Amino acid sequence: MHEAEAGSRAASECAGSALSWTLSDGVIELALHREPCNELGSASLVELEKFSAALESMQAEAHALIIYSKLKPGFCAGADLRELYHRSQAIGKAEAARGVRDFLERIHRVLNGIDAAPLTTIAAVHGVTFGGGFELALACDLIIADKMARFCFPELRLGLIPGFGGIPRLKRDLGNAVVRDLLLTGRSFNATKAQQIGLVSQVVGEGEVLRAARATAAQLGKFDRATATAAKKFIKPIPQEELRQEIDIFCELFARPAVQAGLRKFVESANAQPYLP
Repeated sequence: MHEAEAGSRAASECAGSALSWTLSDGVIELALHREPCNELGSASLVELEKFSAALESMQAEAHALIIYSKLKPGFCAGADLRELYHRSQAIGKAEAARGVRDFLERIHRVLNGIDAAPLTTIAAVHGVTFGGGFELALACDLIIADKMARFCFPELRLGLIPGFGGIPRLKRDLGNAVVRDLLLTGRSFNATKAQQIGLVSQVVGEGEVLRAARATAAQLGKFDRATATAAKKFIKPIPQEELRQEIDIFCELFARPAVQAGLRKFVESANAQPYLP
């Protein structure tokens, strides 16, 4: 096998501890499978960065990307807050602040790459789609939801705002009314409500979301790729300045004693899923 062919095959399929991907018939499938509910920590970020690098070469052969979860509880519960808290306690305050900013900047680069990719991206979500998981879905062009999916930004309970780009992307896609509701009340939306407000393009039966996403990806393959890419670039600009502002605000809030106390309470919770409303 030639070196170029070997490199192409390596890029088109990979199995990691937190996520895996394959490329077949012009469709990339990125599967999340980190127990208990795909919390996004440092290990997940490293694998997402590896996927992002592979996407650069795969996107020439693909017209669609599907992101989904293999885990029963849901799509993604968001950032790994336990890891974030323990790391912040193990090092000095200044070093912790630098570490948080570095993590945010790295995950923003990954999500911006998905947001701007010259192919159509589909988040196939079910169950818990909270915090950073919600923000991962928002980076995609289409969200297809299982009827049991729920969307929420629980960061408010900790004295924080979303930090993975959720606010600018919601403002871009839905407007300020929805942003204010989610951020200021902390409540969750079910799939039906999410479709009514324009967040979700399709709601399907329980257990049917991946099948629906694959059918949509097959439909996308019937049309001219260049046209879809041009349309996406026109209707979906990346809100770069607001994304940078979001990182600054998150980092300012993270340094507050009240946030550290909230994180400690979360970590010490006996609830198996303390992120649930």
